[in-house]
Amino acid sequence: FDNNIICADEKVLIVVDSVADELMRLMEGQQAVKLSAAQAEQLQPVLLKNIDERGKGTVSRDWVGRDASKIAAAIGLNVPPQTRLLFVETPASHPFAVTELMMPVLPVVRVASVDDAIALAVQLEGGCHHTAAMHSRNIDNMNQMANAIDTSIFVKNGPCIAGLGLGGEGWTTMTITTPTGEGVTSARTFVRLRRCVLVDAFRIV
Repeated sequence: FDNNIICADEKVLIVVDSVADELMRLMEGQQAVKLSAAQAEQLQPVLLKNIDERGKGTVSRDWVGRDASKIAAAIGLNVPPQTRLLFVETPASHPFAVTELMMPVLPVVRVASVDDAIALAVQLEGGCHHTAAMHSRNIDNMNQMANAIDTSIFVKNGPCIAGLGLGGEGWTTMTITTPTGEGVTSARTFVRLRRCVLVDAFRIV
C-alpha cells in the first residue's frame, strides 16, 4: 500500500533456484509485472544516478513512492493501472539489488541453495541490522538465517511490514531504533518522562 517507501519493506528478493520460476509465475498472478533484462536496463538510468564502483546509485527522488504503472510508462511500457509491482531477475551485483530503491521495483536474485541465499542476504543487508524476512517450512533454516542476519526485525513466513505490527504481533510502529540498539519503538519512546519534586514543604507530618 505504500509503494515500498517504508525502509522495512522488501527491497530485494533472494530465491533458491528450485522454486524461483514458480514463485515468479505466482507473483505475476498477484498484479506484478515481470520486466525483461532489456527493460530493466532502460529503466536503470531513469531511477538511479551516480552509480559507484559497488553498483550503488543515488535514487531519483522523482520516482520514490510512485505507482508501478507510472514507472513503467517512463520507458514507454504500458501496464495495467492496478499493477502493484514491477520485478526483474538480476544478478546480486545489479544496482537494483544493492541500492534501496524505495519504489515498487523489486530485483529477484536466484541462488543455488538456502546456504547461498542466507550468505547473500547478509551481504546485501550491508550490516544495517534493520529488517529481514524468510519464507521456509524448515525451522532450522529460519534459525540459521535469524542468527546470521542479526536484524532488529526478522519476519518468518510473512511480509516484512508484519514486523511493524501490520498483520503481525505487537503494536504498530513505523520507526525502529536500530543504530542505538533499542529496536522497535512505541508511543512511550516518544514521550518525555518528567519529574516534579518539592523538598521541605507541603508535608502533613
